[in-house]
Amino acid sequence: MATLSLAGCNRHQSALAPFGVEASSTRDLTIILLIGAVVIAVAMSLLIRHAIRTPGERLTHRQGMKLVLWAGGVVPTILLFTLLVTSLPAMRPLPTSRADLTINVEGEQFWWRVAYRPPNAARVVSANEVRVPVGRTVALKLMGGDVIHSFWIPGLAGKMDMIPGRTNTLVVRATKPGRFRGVCTEFCGLSHALMAFDVVAMEPAAFDRWLAAEAKPAAGGNALFAQYGCGGCHAIRGTGEAGAIGPDLTHFGARQTLAAGVLPMTTANVASFIRHPEKTKPGVRMPAFDHMPPADAVALARYLQGLK
Repeated sequence: MATLSLAGCNRHQSALAPFGVEASSTRDLTIILLIGAVVIAVAMSLLIRHAIRTPGERLTHRQGMKLVLWAGGVVPTILLFTLLVTSLPAMRPLPTSRADLTINVEGEQFWWRVAYRPPNAARVVSANEVRVPVGRTVALKLMGGDVIHSFWIPGLAGKMDMIPGRTNTLVVRATKPGRFRGVCTEFCGLSHALMAFDVVAMEPAAFDRWLAAEAKPAAGGNALFAQYGCGGCHAIRGTGEAGAIGPDLTHFGARQTLAAGVLPMTTANVASFIRHPEKTKPGVRMPAFDHMPPADAVALARYLQGLK
């Protein structure tokens, strides 16, 4: 049964396939604890077998007291002390400095507000995607915008709560490039299970180029976007649309998923989500635009996909 359960793990969202320093330490600590548990279980099984097969008169009171002392006191103390000494270094957070990248991540119902704060550079706003440079220390500043959420990237680091009115800091360092997945692990409403995000670990030079491109404004505006009042909730830098209620859409088309990791980024999915977001995400705060003609929704979707 354990083998079948482990076979269900993947490399995109699994603590057993780490791509970060903290997740690697957690996995190694888990293996050590598992070995310790197996040793204890085997020892207890052998002791029980010996006790059952040994006649009662062969064990004197003095021998029994020695067995209790060593098996119940000395050996467990040594074992627990060894596990404590082994685990304490893994519990120490990574050190940070002012030269490290800071990423603000705020949980909303039901999406992620992301803002990059590189040292000595302007703030860059995005949504539903977190990108980190491999080999560099990154401080994730985690907040809850409405209710309590919980931020977890299984392959990168442990989970941490996002509490309204409070900022928690999670320090991470990716060790290899790739595209992974993060999730919310605290029930936060009807679409809690539909609140994921993409995690992209990039080589440092590629990350720097991406961040510079992400800081640039969009190529141009769109009449339909303005006509339907989308700018009341969404921002597209460089177009005059500056809504802050919903996700920033400046480089929306560069993302691979839609609706916080729920749907592939296709024209049909974007158009459908514009008209009926509640069908994909029950309880979502984005209003439905069922009065919008399907042709307008498709045209608007194509414009948004072109924002790269």
